[in-house]
Amino acid sequence: MRLKIGLVLLMLIFFMNVSNLMAQKSSFDSNYVEEHPELLGLRLYFSKKYTNLVVYVPRETRRYVFEPNSGNNLGIGFTYQRFTLNLAMPLGFMNQNRQKDWPFYLDLQSHVYPKKMIIDLFGQFYTGYSISADQLNNSTEKYLREDLKLRQYGINFNYLFNGDRISVQASFNQSMIQKKSAFSPFVGFEMYGGTMQGDSLLIPSSEAQSELNFYKAKYFQAGPNAGFAGTLVFGKGFYLTGVASANLSIGFADWENETQSFKKVGAIPTFFVRGFAGYNSERFSINANYILKNVELVRDGPFEQAVNTGNYRINFVYKLSVSEKFRQKFRKVNPLRLINKDL
Repeated sequence: MRLKIGLVLLMLIFFMNVSNLMAQKSSFDSNYVEEHPELLGLRLYFSKKYTNLVVYVPRETRRYVFEPNSGNNLGIGFTYQRFTLNLAMPLGFMNQNRQKDWPFYLDLQSHVYPKKMIIDLFGQFYTGYSISADQLNNSTEKYLREDLKLRQYGINFNYLFNGDRISVQASFNQSMIQKKSAFSPFVGFEMYGGTMQGDSLLIPSSEAQSELNFYKAKYFQAGPNAGFAGTLVFGKGFYLTGVASANLSIGFADWENETQSFKKVGAIPTFFVRGFAGYNSERFSINANYILKNVELVRDGPFEQAVNTGNYRINFVYKLSVSEKFRQKFRKVNPLRLINKDL
C-alpha cells in the first residue's frame, strides 16, 4: 500500500512540474493565435493510456499483441495562468473487463507544447499483460500473463519553424484558440529505452513459436526525426489538427530465452502521430485527442518487436472569468512563477 501511495504521489509531482516546465512569456502572432491566460478552464475528461508489446511472426505475416491491464479513466483538471493539472483514475463501472487484483501500474506521459516546441516525456511501469483469444491459433481463451513486466522511458523534442503561428497547445488543452489555419515543418531528436521480462517464455507453448520466443529483452535507441504539423480552422471555432513525424534511430536490442541470448545493433525507423479535433471558443470546448508513439526494436532474425504507446482522450472544458482576488492568490502559489517571473 505504501508503494502504491508513493507512486501516486510521484505521478502528481511529475505532472505538476514537468508538464509545465516549459512555460514562458508568449509571443504568438495574434493574427493566428488568441491567448486567454486570465480564464480558468475547468476540464472533465475520459481517457485511456496504454503501452502494448507487439511480437511479429514474419513468416506467417501475423503478430501477437500483449495488452496491459489498463483501464478507461475518468478525470478532472484545470488550466489557469499557463499551469495545467489533470488527475484521473479507472473507475470500476467503466472497466468491466479488467482483471481483478492484478498488480498496480503507472503510466506517466507529459505532452508539452510551448511556442515553437513539441516535447514529450514518457515513463511506463506496467505489470500484467494478456493476448486476446482471437490472436491465438490453438486456444479459445485469453492468454493471461500477470507476471509480465514492461518498463519504458523516453523523450521526444521538436522545433517548429513556424511555431509563432500554430499552437498545438490550443488543440491539446484549449488554453489558447487557433484563429486561422496554420502549418509548420519541424525537426528534432528522440531517445527511448526499456525492458520486458516474464517468469517464463512469453508466447504460449501451444502456439509452437519456439524460434522467436523469449522471456527477457532490453533495448535502447536514439536518433533524429522530422515531420509536419498543421491546424485547419473552419466554421466558427471548429478545428482539425494533425502532427506526424518519422524517425531513424541507431540502437541495440538484447533478447534471452531458455538456452541462449541474442544481441543486435542497427538502425530502425519509427513514427509518432497525433490527431486533435473539436470545437474551441472563449467559453467552452469539446474535443477528442489521440497520440500514438511507435518504437520498433532493432531486428535480429526472427526477433521483431515493437512497443506502441497510446493515449486517447475526450475533453469537456468550461472556461470562466475569476475575480481579481482569486487571480492574486493563485499567482502566489503558482509553481510556474519559479521559472517565469512575468506570471
